[in-house]
Amino acid sequence: MNTASNSSVNSAQSDSFIRDHLPPPEQWPQLNYEFPQSAQYSVLDQQLNLVTALMDKAAMNGLSDRPLLRSPRITLTYADVNDRINCIAQVLTEDYGLVPGNRVLLRGGNSVGMALAWLAVVKAGLIAVATMPLLRARELGDIIEKAQPTVALCDIKLLDELVLAQGQHPVLQTILPFNVMVHPQGLATLSSQKDGQFIACPTLATDIAMMAFTSGTTGKPKAAVHTHRDVLSACEAWPRYVLQATPDDIIVGSPPLAFTFGLGGLLIFPMWAGASVYFPDVAYTPEVMVNFMNEVGATICYTAPTFYRQMAPFAQAAGLPKLRISVSAGEALPDATRQLWKQATGLEMLDGIGATEMFHIFISSAGKDIKPGAIGKVVPGYTAKVVDDAGNEVPRGTVGKLAVIGPTGCKYFDDARQLNYVKNGWNYPGDAFIQDADGYFCYQSRDDDMIITAGYNVGAPEVEDALLKHSAVMEAAVIGQKDDERGMVVRAFVVLKPNNSADDAMVKTLQDHVKAAIAPYKYPRIVSFVDKLPRTETGKLQRFKLRQL
Repeated sequence: MNTASNSSVNSAQSDSFIRDHLPPPEQWPQLNYEFPQSAQYSVLDQQLNLVTALMDKAAMNGLSDRPLLRSPRITLTYADVNDRINCIAQVLTEDYGLVPGNRVLLRGGNSVGMALAWLAVVKAGLIAVATMPLLRARELGDIIEKAQPTVALCDIKLLDELVLAQGQHPVLQTILPFNVMVHPQGLATLSSQKDGQFIACPTLATDIAMMAFTSGTTGKPKAAVHTHRDVLSACEAWPRYVLQATPDDIIVGSPPLAFTFGLGGLLIFPMWAGASVYFPDVAYTPEVMVNFMNEVGATICYTAPTFYRQMAPFAQAAGLPKLRISVSAGEALPDATRQLWKQATGLEMLDGIGATEMFHIFISSAGKDIKPGAIGKVVPGYTAKVVDDAGNEVPRGTVGKLAVIGPTGCKYFDDARQLNYVKNGWNYPGDAFIQDADGYFCYQSRDDDMIITAGYNVGAPEVEDALLKHSAVMEAAVIGQKDDERGMVVRAFVVLKPNNSADDAMVKTLQDHVKAAIAPYKYPRIVSFVDKLPRTETGKLQRFKLRQL
Protein backbone atom coordinates (compact mmCIF):
# COMPACT_ATOMS: atom_id res chain seq x y z
CA MET A 1 0.00 0.00 0.00
CA ASN A 2 1.46 3.34 -1.06
CA THR A 3 0.97 5.98 1.60
CA ALA A 4 2.05 9.56 2.07
CA SER A 5 2.57 11.63 5.17
CA ASN A 6 -0.72 12.86 6.60
CA SER A 7 0.76 16.14 7.71
CA SER A 8 3.88 18.16 7.22
CA VAL A 9 5.86 20.34 9.60
CA ASN A 10 7.27 22.21 6.62
CA SER A 11 4.78 24.09 4.49
CA ALA A 12 4.67 26.77 1.83
CA GLN A 13 1.68 28.20 3.71
CA SER A 14 3.08 30.65 6.25
CA ASP A 15 -0.34 31.13 7.84
CA SER A 16 -0.82 27.89 9.79
CA PHE A 17 -4.23 28.70 11.35
CA ILE A 18 -6.15 25.91 9.59
CA ARG A 19 -3.34 23.39 9.87
CA ASP A 20 -3.04 24.10 13.60
CA HIS A 21 -6.70 23.21 14.12
CA LEU A 22 -6.79 19.92 12.26
CA PRO A 23 -7.27 16.68 14.20
CA PRO A 24 -4.16 15.09 15.70
CA PRO A 25 -2.46 12.62 13.33
CA GLU A 26 -3.79 9.59 15.19
CA GLN A 27 -7.34 10.67 14.29
CA TRP A 28 -6.61 11.03 10.57
CA PRO A 29 -7.86 8.50 8.02
CA GLN A 30 -5.46 6.04 6.47
CA LEU A 31 -4.68 7.22 2.94
CA ASN A 32 -4.09 4.74 0.13
CA TYR A 33 -2.56 5.78 -3.19
CA GLU A 34 -2.66 2.48 -5.04
CA PHE A 35 -4.41 2.79 -8.39
CA PRO A 36 -4.91 -0.01 -10.99
CA GLN A 37 -2.86 2.05 -13.40
CA SER A 38 -0.13 4.54 -12.64
CA ALA A 39 -1.33 8.11 -12.24
CA GLN A 40 -0.65 10.51 -15.10
CA TYR A 41 1.45 12.53 -12.69
CA SER A 42 2.65 11.41 -9.30
CA VAL A 43 0.23 12.26 -6.51
CA LEU A 44 3.11 11.41 -4.20
CA ASP A 45 5.25 14.35 -5.35
CA GLN A 46 6.17 16.44 -2.34
CA GLN A 47 5.57 19.76 -4.12
CA LEU A 48 2.22 20.00 -5.88
CA ASN A 49 -0.10 22.88 -6.74
CA LEU A 50 -3.54 21.69 -7.80
CA VAL A 51 -4.27 24.42 -10.32
CA THR A 52 -0.79 24.38 -11.86
CA ALA A 53 -0.99 20.61 -12.27
CA LEU A 54 -4.34 20.84 -14.07
CA MET A 55 -3.19 23.67 -16.33
CA ASP A 56 0.12 21.94 -17.11
CA LYS A 57 -1.76 18.76 -18.01
CA ALA A 58 -3.93 20.67 -20.50
CA ALA A 59 -0.87 22.33 -22.03
CA MET A 60 1.05 19.06 -22.34
CA ASN A 61 -1.94 17.54 -24.17
CA GLY A 62 -2.09 20.47 -26.60
CA LEU A 63 -5.36 21.84 -25.21
CA SER A 64 -4.35 25.38 -24.24
CA ASP A 65 -6.42 26.89 -27.06
CA ARG A 66 -9.46 24.68 -26.42
CA PRO A 67 -12.50 26.09 -24.55
CA LEU A 68 -12.66 25.58 -20.79
CA LEU A 69 -15.30 27.98 -19.42
CA ARG A 70 -18.37 28.84 -21.48
CA SER A 71 -21.39 31.08 -20.88
CA PRO A 72 -23.90 32.89 -23.10
CA ARG A 73 -21.62 35.96 -23.01
CA ILE A 74 -18.08 34.60 -23.13
CA THR A 75 -15.94 31.57 -23.92
CA LEU A 76 -12.51 31.28 -22.32
CA THR A 77 -9.80 28.86 -23.42
CA TYR A 78 -7.46 27.14 -20.99
CA ALA A 79 -4.84 29.78 -21.81
CA ASP A 80 -7.37 32.58 -21.26
CA VAL A 81 -8.36 31.15 -17.90
CA ASN A 82 -4.73 30.86 -16.82
CA ASP A 83 -4.10 34.52 -17.69
CA ARG A 84 -7.18 35.69 -15.81
CA ILE A 85 -6.54 33.72 -12.66
CA ASN A 86 -2.96 35.00 -12.63
CA CYS A 87 -4.28 38.56 -12.60
CA ILE A 88 -6.74 37.79 -9.80
CA ALA A 89 -3.96 36.13 -7.80
CA GLN A 90 -1.89 39.30 -8.24
CA VAL A 91 -4.73 41.40 -6.85
CA LEU A 92 -5.04 39.19 -3.79
CA THR A 93 -1.33 38.98 -3.03
CA GLU A 94 -0.04 42.37 -4.23
CA ASP A 95 -2.94 44.72 -3.48
CA TYR A 96 -4.29 43.06 -0.34
CA GLY A 97 -1.13 41.42 0.99
CA LEU A 98 -2.57 37.93 1.39
CA VAL A 99 -0.03 35.23 2.14
CA PRO A 100 -0.24 31.46 1.57
CA GLY A 101 -2.55 29.82 4.08
CA ASN A 102 -4.85 32.86 4.41
CA ARG A 103 -8.50 32.02 3.80
CA VAL A 104 -10.59 33.71 1.12
CA LEU A 105 -14.38 33.46 1.32
CA LEU A 106 -16.08 32.90 -2.03
CA ARG A 107 -19.76 33.69 -2.54
CA GLY A 108 -21.42 33.13 -5.88
CA GLY A 109 -23.57 30.87 -7.98
CA ASN A 110 -22.28 28.75 -10.84
CA SER A 111 -20.61 31.22 -13.17
CA VAL A 112 -17.39 31.91 -15.03
CA GLY A 113 -16.57 34.53 -12.38
CA MET A 114 -16.95 32.09 -9.50
CA ALA A 115 -14.82 29.47 -11.27
CA LEU A 116 -12.03 31.97 -11.96
CA ALA A 117 -12.08 33.21 -8.37
CA TRP A 118 -11.77 29.69 -6.95
CA LEU A 119 -8.88 28.75 -9.22
CA ALA A 120 -7.01 31.99 -8.52
CA VAL A 121 -7.28 31.56 -4.76
CA VAL A 122 -5.90 28.03 -4.83
CA LYS A 123 -3.13 28.81 -7.33
CA ALA A 124 -1.93 31.55 -4.99
CA GLY A 125 -1.59 29.06 -2.12
CA LEU A 126 -4.58 30.59 -0.33
CA ILE A 127 -7.42 28.46 1.04
CA ALA A 128 -10.76 28.62 -0.78
CA VAL A 129 -13.82 28.80 1.48
CA ALA A 130 -16.76 28.59 -0.92
CA THR A 131 -20.26 29.28 0.40
CA MET A 132 -23.71 28.43 -0.92
CA PRO A 133 -25.50 31.32 -2.68
CA LEU A 134 -28.66 31.03 -0.58
CA LEU A 135 -26.97 31.39 2.80
CA ARG A 136 -28.16 34.29 4.94
CA ALA A 137 -26.10 36.68 7.04
CA ARG A 138 -26.28 34.57 10.21
CA GLU A 139 -25.10 31.43 8.39
CA LEU A 140 -22.35 33.34 6.60
CA GLY A 141 -21.32 34.80 9.93
CA ASP A 142 -20.88 31.32 11.38
CA ILE A 143 -18.54 30.43 8.50
CA ILE A 144 -16.60 33.69 8.84
CA GLU A 145 -16.21 33.07 12.56
CA LYS A 146 -14.84 29.61 11.92
CA ALA A 147 -12.60 30.23 8.89
CA GLN A 148 -11.44 33.77 9.79
CA PRO A 149 -11.10 35.13 6.23
CA THR A 150 -10.01 38.74 5.80
CA VAL A 151 -11.01 38.99 2.12
CA ALA A 152 -14.12 37.80 0.29
CA LEU A 153 -14.81 37.58 -3.43
CA CYS A 154 -18.55 37.92 -3.97
CA ASP A 155 -20.91 37.97 -6.94
CA ILE A 156 -22.25 41.52 -7.00
CA LYS A 157 -25.82 40.16 -7.00
CA LEU A 158 -25.21 38.47 -3.64
CA LEU A 159 -23.53 41.29 -1.72
CA ASP A 160 -26.33 42.26 0.66
CA GLU A 161 -26.26 39.30 3.04
CA LEU A 162 -22.46 39.20 3.08
CA VAL A 163 -22.27 42.91 3.94
CA LEU A 164 -24.68 42.28 6.83
CA ALA A 165 -22.48 39.42 8.04
CA GLN A 166 -19.38 41.58 7.72
CA GLY A 167 -20.95 44.12 10.07
CA GLN A 168 -21.11 41.47 12.78
CA HIS A 169 -17.72 39.91 11.98
CA PRO A 170 -15.12 42.64 11.34
CA VAL A 171 -12.37 40.06 10.75
CA LEU A 172 -13.71 40.15 7.17
CA GLN A 173 -12.10 43.43 6.15
CA THR A 174 -12.60 43.49 2.38
CA ILE A 175 -15.32 42.35 -0.03
CA LEU A 176 -14.45 42.44 -3.72
CA PRO A 177 -17.43 42.09 -6.07
CA PHE A 178 -17.11 40.10 -9.27
CA ASN A 179 -19.28 39.34 -12.32
CA VAL A 180 -19.38 43.05 -13.13
CA MET A 181 -17.12 44.90 -15.53
CA VAL A 182 -17.37 48.47 -14.24
CA HIS A 183 -16.90 48.91 -10.52
CA PRO A 184 -14.07 50.97 -8.99
CA GLN A 185 -13.26 48.25 -6.47
CA GLY A 186 -14.52 45.34 -8.51
CA LEU A 187 -12.37 42.33 -9.17
CA ALA A 188 -12.55 42.84 -12.95
CA THR A 189 -11.33 46.43 -12.71
CA LEU A 190 -8.48 45.60 -10.35
CA SER A 191 -7.47 42.54 -12.37
CA SER A 192 -7.37 44.53 -15.61
CA GLN A 193 -4.56 46.61 -14.13
CA LYS A 194 -2.30 43.56 -13.69
CA ASP A 195 0.09 42.04 -16.22
CA GLY A 196 -0.67 38.40 -15.44
CA GLN A 197 2.94 37.61 -14.59
CA PHE A 198 2.29 35.48 -11.55
CA ILE A 199 4.26 32.47 -10.35
CA ALA A 200 2.09 29.87 -8.66
CA CYS A 201 2.69 29.30 -4.98
CA PRO A 202 5.03 26.28 -4.61
CA THR A 203 2.66 24.49 -2.29
CA LEU A 204 3.45 21.13 -0.85
CA ALA A 205 1.04 18.38 -1.80
CA THR A 206 -0.03 18.28 1.85
CA ASP A 207 -0.79 22.01 1.98
CA ILE A 208 -4.46 22.89 2.25
CA ALA A 209 -6.39 23.92 -0.86
CA MET A 210 -9.94 24.27 0.44
CA MET A 211 -12.42 24.15 3.29
CA ALA A 212 -15.75 22.58 2.30
CA PHE A 213 -18.72 23.09 4.57
CA THR A 214 -21.17 20.19 4.59
CA SER A 215 -24.57 20.96 3.11
CA GLY A 216 -26.53 20.68 6.32
CA THR A 217 -28.81 17.66 6.00
CA THR A 218 -28.43 17.23 9.77
CA GLY A 219 -28.73 20.92 10.53
CA LYS A 220 -25.15 21.15 11.86
CA PRO A 221 -22.67 21.83 9.00
CA LYS A 222 -19.04 20.85 9.49
CA ALA A 223 -15.92 22.07 7.68
CA ALA A 224 -13.99 19.36 5.83
CA VAL A 225 -10.44 20.26 4.81
CA HIS A 226 -8.80 18.99 1.62
CA THR A 227 -5.20 19.31 0.47
CA HIS A 228 -3.86 19.81 -3.06
CA ARG A 229 -3.00 16.10 -3.13
CA ASP A 230 -6.50 15.12 -2.00
CA VAL A 231 -8.21 16.81 -4.93
CA LEU A 232 -5.70 15.59 -7.51
CA SER A 233 -5.96 12.07 -6.14
CA ALA A 234 -9.73 12.20 -6.53
CA CYS A 235 -9.16 13.01 -10.21
CA GLU A 236 -7.25 9.75 -10.59
CA ALA A 237 -10.16 7.67 -9.27
CA TRP A 238 -13.83 8.12 -10.31
CA PRO A 239 -13.21 10.54 -13.26
CA ARG A 240 -10.56 8.27 -14.74
CA TYR A 241 -12.13 4.85 -14.31
CA VAL A 242 -15.88 5.51 -14.32
CA LEU A 243 -16.77 8.87 -15.89
CA GLN A 244 -14.07 8.81 -18.60
CA ALA A 245 -14.77 12.29 -19.97
CA THR A 246 -12.87 13.48 -23.05
CA PRO A 247 -11.69 16.88 -24.36
CA ASP A 248 -14.72 16.92 -26.66
CA ASP A 249 -17.21 16.83 -23.79
CA ILE A 250 -19.32 19.85 -22.87
CA ILE A 251 -20.57 19.61 -19.30
CA VAL A 252 -23.58 21.20 -17.62
CA GLY A 253 -25.15 20.76 -14.21
CA SER A 254 -26.98 22.27 -11.29
CA PRO A 255 -24.88 21.38 -8.17
CA PRO A 256 -23.27 24.55 -6.76
CA LEU A 257 -19.54 25.02 -7.08
CA ALA A 258 -19.57 25.58 -3.31
CA PHE A 259 -20.57 21.91 -2.95
CA THR A 260 -17.86 19.32 -3.65
CA PHE A 261 -20.18 17.39 -5.99
CA GLY A 262 -20.46 20.56 -8.09
CA LEU A 263 -16.84 21.63 -7.72
CA GLY A 264 -15.58 18.27 -8.92
CA GLY A 265 -18.14 17.68 -11.63
CA LEU A 266 -18.33 21.23 -12.99
CA LEU A 267 -14.75 22.46 -12.69
CA ILE A 268 -11.97 20.17 -11.43
CA PHE A 269 -12.83 16.97 -13.29
CA PRO A 270 -13.53 18.72 -16.62
CA MET A 271 -10.12 20.41 -16.33
CA TRP A 272 -8.47 17.06 -15.63
CA ALA A 273 -10.08 15.65 -18.79
CA GLY A 274 -9.39 18.74 -20.93
CA ALA A 275 -13.14 19.25 -21.40
CA SER A 276 -15.25 22.40 -21.09
CA VAL A 277 -18.07 23.55 -18.81
CA TYR A 278 -21.11 25.66 -19.65
CA PHE A 279 -22.53 28.05 -17.04
CA PRO A 280 -25.89 29.70 -17.83
CA ASP A 281 -26.71 33.30 -16.92
CA VAL A 282 -30.11 32.35 -15.47
CA ALA A 283 -31.19 29.90 -12.79
CA TYR A 284 -31.84 26.39 -13.98
CA THR A 285 -35.35 25.05 -14.01
CA PRO A 286 -36.00 21.55 -15.41
CA GLU A 287 -37.22 22.99 -18.71
CA VAL A 288 -34.42 25.56 -18.93
CA MET A 289 -31.75 22.91 -18.33
CA VAL A 290 -33.10 20.70 -21.11
CA ASN A 291 -33.21 23.67 -23.48
CA PHE A 292 -29.64 24.73 -22.62
CA MET A 293 -28.33 21.18 -23.05
CA ASN A 294 -29.68 21.13 -26.57
CA GLU A 295 -28.55 24.67 -27.32
CA VAL A 296 -24.91 24.10 -26.34
CA GLY A 297 -24.68 20.42 -27.31
CA ALA A 298 -24.06 19.21 -23.77
CA THR A 299 -22.71 15.68 -23.51
CA ILE A 300 -22.51 15.22 -19.71
CA CYS A 301 -25.01 16.39 -17.12
CA TYR A 302 -24.78 16.47 -13.31
CA THR A 303 -27.79 16.95 -11.09
CA ALA A 304 -29.78 15.38 -8.25
CA PRO A 305 -32.41 12.64 -8.71
CA THR A 306 -35.29 15.01 -7.99
CA PHE A 307 -34.19 17.30 -10.83
CA TYR A 308 -33.86 14.39 -13.28
CA ARG A 309 -37.38 13.34 -12.39
CA GLN A 310 -38.65 16.85 -13.09
CA MET A 311 -36.64 17.11 -16.34
CA ALA A 312 -37.87 13.80 -17.75
CA PRO A 313 -41.06 15.07 -19.48
CA PHE A 314 -39.17 17.97 -21.08
CA ALA A 315 -36.33 15.67 -22.19
CA GLN A 316 -38.80 13.26 -23.72
CA ALA A 317 -40.56 16.05 -25.58
CA ALA A 318 -37.45 17.86 -26.85
CA GLY A 319 -34.97 15.00 -27.09
CA LEU A 320 -31.33 15.16 -25.96
CA PRO A 321 -29.40 13.76 -28.93
CA LYS A 322 -25.92 14.88 -27.80
CA LEU A 323 -26.19 13.84 -24.16
CA ARG A 324 -24.22 10.66 -23.44
CA ILE A 325 -23.74 10.61 -19.63
CA SER A 326 -26.23 11.52 -16.89
CA VAL A 327 -24.58 11.62 -13.46
CA SER A 328 -26.78 11.39 -10.37
CA ALA A 329 -25.46 11.89 -6.86
CA GLY A 330 -26.12 13.94 -3.77
CA GLU A 331 -28.92 11.70 -2.52
CA ALA A 332 -30.29 8.20 -3.10
CA LEU A 333 -31.43 7.51 -6.67
CA PRO A 334 -34.84 5.79 -6.63
CA ASP A 335 -35.20 3.11 -9.26
CA ALA A 336 -38.46 4.77 -10.30
CA THR A 337 -36.50 7.89 -11.25
CA ARG A 338 -33.81 5.87 -13.05
CA GLN A 339 -36.45 4.13 -15.17
CA LEU A 340 -38.35 7.36 -15.85
CA TRP A 341 -35.16 9.02 -17.15
CA LYS A 342 -34.22 5.99 -19.23
CA GLN A 343 -37.69 5.96 -20.79
CA ALA A 344 -37.40 9.67 -21.58
CA THR A 345 -33.83 9.66 -22.98
CA GLY A 346 -32.74 6.08 -23.58
CA LEU A 347 -29.82 6.66 -21.17
CA GLU A 348 -28.90 4.64 -18.12
CA MET A 349 -28.22 6.90 -15.15
CA LEU A 350 -24.67 6.88 -13.80
CA ASP A 351 -25.28 6.70 -10.06
CA GLY A 352 -22.73 7.32 -7.35
CA ILE A 353 -22.27 8.02 -3.68
CA GLY A 354 -19.66 10.37 -2.33
CA ALA A 355 -19.22 12.72 0.60
CA THR A 356 -17.95 16.22 1.24
CA GLU A 357 -15.52 14.62 3.69
CA MET A 358 -14.15 12.36 0.92
CA PHE A 359 -14.37 15.13 -1.71
CA HIS A 360 -16.33 13.13 -4.30
CA ILE A 361 -17.70 9.76 -5.47
CA PHE A 362 -16.19 6.51 -4.17
CA ILE A 363 -18.88 3.95 -5.10
CA SER A 364 -20.32 3.99 -8.61
CA SER A 365 -20.90 2.00 -11.78
CA ALA A 366 -21.42 2.86 -15.43
CA GLY A 367 -22.42 1.22 -18.69
CA LYS A 368 -22.63 -2.57 -18.61
CA ASP A 369 -21.68 -2.62 -14.92
CA ILE A 370 -24.97 -1.03 -13.82
CA LYS A 371 -27.13 -3.34 -11.72
CA PRO A 372 -30.75 -2.46 -10.85
CA GLY A 373 -31.19 -1.65 -7.18
CA ALA A 374 -27.47 -1.07 -6.57
CA ILE A 375 -25.38 2.11 -6.62
CA GLY A 376 -22.46 0.14 -7.96
CA LYS A 377 -19.07 -1.20 -6.98
CA VAL A 378 -16.23 0.51 -5.19
CA VAL A 379 -14.33 2.93 -7.43
CA PRO A 380 -10.76 1.85 -8.31
CA GLY A 381 -8.38 3.47 -5.83
CA TYR A 382 -10.81 2.97 -2.93
CA THR A 383 -11.66 0.03 -0.69
CA ALA A 384 -15.08 -0.31 0.94
CA LYS A 385 -16.77 -2.80 3.23
CA VAL A 386 -19.98 -3.16 5.23
CA VAL A 387 -19.33 -3.59 8.95
CA ASP A 388 -21.06 -3.99 12.30
CA ASP A 389 -20.78 -1.60 15.24
CA ALA A 390 -17.43 -3.12 16.20
CA GLY A 391 -15.97 -2.59 12.72
CA ASN A 392 -16.10 -6.25 11.73
CA GLU A 393 -17.18 -6.99 8.16
CA VAL A 394 -20.65 -8.52 8.04
CA PRO A 395 -21.69 -11.39 5.73
CA ARG A 396 -22.77 -10.44 2.19
CA GLY A 397 -26.46 -9.61 2.07
CA THR A 398 -26.48 -8.22 5.63
CA VAL A 399 -27.26 -4.61 6.50
CA GLY A 400 -24.38 -2.75 8.14
CA LYS A 401 -22.41 0.47 8.17
CA LEU A 402 -20.32 1.54 5.21
CA ALA A 403 -16.58 1.97 5.83
CA VAL A 404 -14.22 3.37 3.19
CA ILE A 405 -10.48 3.87 2.67
CA GLY A 406 -8.80 5.51 -0.30
CA PRO A 407 -6.69 8.43 -1.51
CA THR A 408 -9.03 10.93 0.18
CA GLY A 409 -10.45 11.02 3.69
CA CYS A 410 -12.08 13.07 6.40
CA LYS A 411 -10.16 15.84 8.14
CA TYR A 412 -12.57 18.12 9.99
CA PHE A 413 -11.49 21.58 11.04
CA ASP A 414 -11.71 21.96 14.82
CA ASP A 415 -14.59 19.52 15.29
CA ALA A 416 -14.97 16.74 17.84
CA ARG A 417 -17.11 14.80 15.36
CA GLN A 418 -13.87 13.66 13.68
CA LEU A 419 -13.96 10.72 16.12
CA ASN A 420 -17.35 9.67 14.76
CA TYR A 421 -16.26 9.81 11.12
CA VAL A 422 -12.82 8.18 11.26
CA LYS A 423 -12.29 4.97 13.24
CA ASN A 424 -9.12 2.90 13.05
CA GLY A 425 -8.17 4.72 9.85
CA TRP A 426 -11.48 3.98 8.08
CA ASN A 427 -13.98 6.64 7.03
CA TYR A 428 -17.58 6.10 8.13
CA PRO A 429 -19.78 8.30 5.90
CA GLY A 430 -22.87 7.46 7.99
CA ASP A 431 -24.70 5.22 5.52
CA ALA A 432 -26.33 1.82 5.94
CA PHE A 433 -25.58 -0.56 3.06
CA ILE A 434 -25.84 -4.15 1.90
CA GLN A 435 -23.07 -5.62 -0.26
CA ASP A 436 -24.34 -8.46 -2.42
CA ALA A 437 -22.55 -11.62 -3.51
CA ASP A 438 -21.28 -9.93 -6.69
CA GLY A 439 -19.69 -7.05 -4.80
CA TYR A 440 -22.37 -4.46 -5.60
CA PHE A 441 -23.26 -1.99 -2.85
CA CYS A 442 -26.97 -1.41 -2.26
CA TYR A 443 -27.90 1.72 -0.35
CA GLN A 444 -30.38 1.29 2.50
CA SER A 445 -30.48 4.62 4.31
CA ARG A 446 -28.48 7.04 6.35
CA ASP A 447 -27.50 5.37 9.62
CA ASP A 448 -29.93 7.56 11.52
CA ASP A 449 -32.70 7.07 8.92
CA MET A 450 -33.04 3.31 9.45
CA ILE A 451 -36.53 2.69 10.82
CA ILE A 452 -36.90 -0.19 13.27
CA THR A 453 -40.59 -1.02 13.57
CA ALA A 454 -41.81 -4.00 15.61
CA GLY A 455 -38.36 -5.54 15.23
CA TYR A 456 -38.13 -5.11 11.45
CA ASN A 457 -35.54 -2.90 9.73
CA VAL A 458 -37.05 -0.59 7.11
CA GLY A 459 -34.92 1.65 4.89
CA ALA A 460 -36.62 4.96 4.11
CA PRO A 461 -35.35 5.09 0.47
CA GLU A 462 -36.97 1.75 -0.35
CA VAL A 463 -40.40 2.99 0.78
CA GLU A 464 -39.87 6.29 -1.04
CA ASP A 465 -39.06 4.44 -4.25
CA ALA A 466 -42.24 2.38 -3.95
CA LEU A 467 -44.32 5.53 -3.46
CA LEU A 468 -42.69 7.27 -6.42
CA LYS A 469 -43.80 4.45 -8.70
CA HIS A 470 -47.42 5.46 -8.16
CA SER A 471 -48.67 7.71 -10.94
CA ALA A 472 -50.16 10.26 -8.51
CA VAL A 473 -46.91 10.92 -6.61
CA MET A 474 -44.55 13.76 -7.53
CA GLU A 475 -42.19 13.49 -4.51
CA ALA A 476 -42.04 11.42 -1.35
CA ALA A 477 -40.01 11.37 1.85
CA VAL A 478 -40.15 8.79 4.63
CA ILE A 479 -39.11 8.95 8.27
CA GLY A 480 -39.64 6.89 11.40
CA GLN A 481 -42.05 8.27 13.98
CA LYS A 482 -41.98 7.13 17.62
CA ASP A 483 -44.79 4.79 18.57
CA ASP A 484 -45.56 3.26 21.97
CA GLU A 485 -46.63 -0.08 20.55
CA ARG A 486 -44.14 -0.64 17.70
CA GLY A 487 -41.24 1.52 18.81
CA MET A 488 -41.42 3.35 15.49
CA VAL A 489 -43.85 3.45 12.61
CA VAL A 490 -43.21 4.42 9.01
CA ARG A 491 -44.48 7.89 8.16
CA ALA A 492 -44.56 9.28 4.61
CA PHE A 493 -44.71 12.89 3.44
CA VAL A 494 -46.07 13.02 -0.10
CA VAL A 495 -46.26 15.75 -2.73
CA LEU A 496 -49.01 14.84 -5.18
CA LYS A 497 -49.07 15.64 -8.86
CA PRO A 498 -51.72 18.17 -9.95
CA ASN A 499 -55.35 17.07 -10.12
CA ASN A 500 -55.03 14.43 -7.40
CA SER A 501 -56.98 14.63 -4.15
CA ALA A 502 -55.16 14.62 -0.83
CA ASP A 503 -57.82 12.67 1.04
CA ASP A 504 -58.34 9.45 2.99
CA ALA A 505 -59.00 7.53 -0.19
CA MET A 506 -55.59 8.56 -1.56
CA VAL A 507 -53.93 7.54 1.73
CA LYS A 508 -55.38 4.02 1.40
CA THR A 509 -54.50 3.87 -2.28
CA LEU A 510 -50.85 4.67 -1.57
CA GLN A 511 -50.67 2.30 1.38
CA ASP A 512 -52.08 -0.56 -0.70
CA HIS A 513 -49.68 0.31 -3.52
CA VAL A 514 -46.66 0.04 -1.20
CA LYS A 515 -47.92 -3.23 0.30
CA ALA A 516 -48.13 -4.69 -3.19
CA ALA A 517 -44.67 -3.43 -4.21
CA ILE A 518 -42.54 -4.39 -1.19
CA ALA A 519 -42.92 -6.36 2.06
CA PRO A 520 -46.24 -5.31 3.63
CA TYR A 521 -44.70 -4.48 7.02
CA LYS A 522 -42.81 -1.61 5.32
CA TYR A 523 -45.92 0.33 4.31
CA PRO A 524 -46.40 3.85 5.74
CA ARG A 525 -48.96 3.71 8.55
CA ILE A 526 -49.10 7.50 8.46
CA VAL A 527 -49.30 9.49 5.21
CA SER A 528 -49.14 13.29 5.27
CA PHE A 529 -49.69 15.39 2.16
CA VAL A 530 -47.48 18.49 1.80
CA ASP A 531 -46.91 21.13 -0.87
CA LYS A 532 -43.14 20.65 -0.95
CA LEU A 533 -40.31 18.83 0.82
CA PRO A 534 -37.48 20.58 2.70
CA ARG A 535 -34.24 20.34 0.77
CA THR A 536 -30.76 21.82 0.94
CA GLU A 537 -29.47 24.07 -1.82
CA THR A 538 -27.85 21.00 -3.37
CA GLY A 539 -31.16 19.14 -3.54
CA LYS A 540 -30.61 16.80 -0.58
CA LEU A 541 -33.65 15.96 1.48
CA GLN A 542 -33.55 17.35 5.03
CA ARG A 543 -35.26 14.60 7.00
CA PHE A 544 -34.39 16.29 10.30
CA LYS A 545 -36.83 19.07 9.41
CA LEU A 546 -39.55 16.51 8.76
CA ARG A 547 -38.84 14.98 12.16
CA GLN A 548 -39.26 18.42 13.74
CA LEU A 549 -42.80 18.49 12.39
